[in-house]
Amino acid sequence: MPTADPTHSARIKGTVLISRLNMVRQHGGPARLEDVLRRLPPADQAVLRKMILPINWYPLELNLRLDEAIADVLSPDDRTRAFVDMGRASADENLRGAQHVFVRQGEPHFLLSQAPQIYRFYYAVGSRTYEKSGPKSAILRTFGAERVNDADCLTIVGWHQRAIELSGGRAVRVLHPKCVAWGAPHCEYHCQWE
Repeated sequence: MPTADPTHSARIKGTVLISRLNMVRQHGGPARLEDVLRRLPPADQAVLRKMILPINWYPLELNLRLDEAIADVLSPDDRTRAFVDMGRASADENLRGAQHVFVRQGEPHFLLSQAPQIYRFYYAVGSRTYEKSGPKSAILRTFGAERVNDADCLTIVGWHQRAIELSGGRAVRVLHPKCVAWGAPHCEYHCQWE
């Protein structure tokens, strides 16, 4: 059973795992999900085959391995697109569900201004800041995150793209010019929309 102590190691909320598993089910049903799960170590399979509780903390490493397996199965020729799509699916599921309070139609800045609170819904370690950089642009910065890699950052790009769209933004672009995985002191996401 996952520990509730988020200080033990890098953790992620069950909502992330649930959205990933649901995305695979929607893109190929139980057989496709089985293909994904078979690529994971037996201990990961055991956790993912049980009921995932949205409010429980799970090891971030489990999520990273699941994301890799999903990309291998769903989009082996365009892994970047696969990770962005995972983030988009997570935003769709969570912002149309329990986190709908963060979405106000026509107000992407409202959602983005909640970035520090939203971050804590997903991650146990680190923080995120919001800076309004223009009427239809903002910069998000993530500090102190553990085990940052390109794949996780691409899911964050996808999540914010879809979140801004759900808030009424059009022609959304989320650029990721700085990343801890590339040696930067923090990750940075530049969001723009029409």
